Amino acid sequence: QVQLAESGGGLVQAGGSLRLSCAASGRTFSTYTMGWFRQAPGKEREFVAAIHWSGGNTRYADSAKGRFTISRDNSKKTLYLQMSSLKPEDTAIYYCAGAPTGWGPYNYWGQGTQVTVSS
Repeated sequence: QVQLAESGGGLVQAGGSLRLSCAASGRTFSTYTMGWFRQAPGKEREFVAAIHWSGGNTRYADSAKGRFTISRDNSKKTLYLQMSSLKPEDTAIYYCAGAPTGWGPYNYWGQGTQVTVSS
């Protein structure tokens, strides 16, 4: 089985930065599209960013453009989300996910890591 484990969440002040990591098990990580999603209390889960297996193509939600950067290191089987200029509305549980083909569907999900941004 493929397993994903997020880390790097925490409590930060508005305007601060965090880098989230997602460590993957297995031997097929390098061929998967990977994405970040988030869910705030009382809201539906929403897309944040995604990156193609090659690392050359990325997609971002409007809320993330200019502030967040998604990247991956296939040799380390690790996905990253660098978050800057954080806002209170970024507060959510952040999940990483993997899609065997294309930009989805995402079949593999981590347990999530909490990000809290104080004002």
